[in-house]
Formats: sequence, C-alpha cells, structure tokens
Amino acid sequence: MRVTLETHGGQAAAINLRLPPKVLDTDALSKNASAELARLVAEAAPVPAAEQPGRARDAMSYTITVEDDGRSTVLTQTDATMSPAFATLLSRLESHFAQQ
Repeated sequence: MRVTLETHGGQAAAINLRLPPKVLDTDALSKNASAELARLVAEAAPVPAAEQPGRARDAMSYTITVEDDGRSTVLTQTDATMSPAFATLLSRLESHFAQQ
C-alpha cells in the first residue's frame, strides 16, 4: 500500500505550495505498523459531514491518497471538518514523516 499526504491552505499556504507530497510505502514498515496503518485508513474512509463555510478561514485542508491493489482512494478533510478517525490517521502519518 502506498499513502500520499498533501496539505493545502492555512497561514503557510505559500510555503506548502512548493513542497512535494509526502509518500509512505508500507513495504518499508514492519508488519505490525503496516497492519495498523491499514486499519487507520479503513476507519478514516467514511465521508465527513459537509463543510460549514466561514467557520475557519485559515483552516488547513489535507488530502490522503491511498493506493492499494490497483485501487486509489482519496480522503480529503479540513481542520474545521476533520473526523476523529481522520485526525488519528493524519497524526500517525505526520509522526512517521517527522522521523524521516
């Protein structure tokens, strides 16, 4: 499984435009870490409620693309509409990328 994280918007929007997406290939992880990531992706997959405009003007938006067995799933949420499951997945990905 390959997981890509892209961030958009927020106060650092101009900086983020220049950064490439962060990519994680689960083949590089231990079996347990790979299984945990797959579980987090499955839990984050449900579509969140509609975004409420104007609620957080400088909110960041996050796009997590999961490629697995020839299928691609795109999960997109913002600081204002993020589900707890998406937040957990995002946190795990950000922790992984911070260690690289």
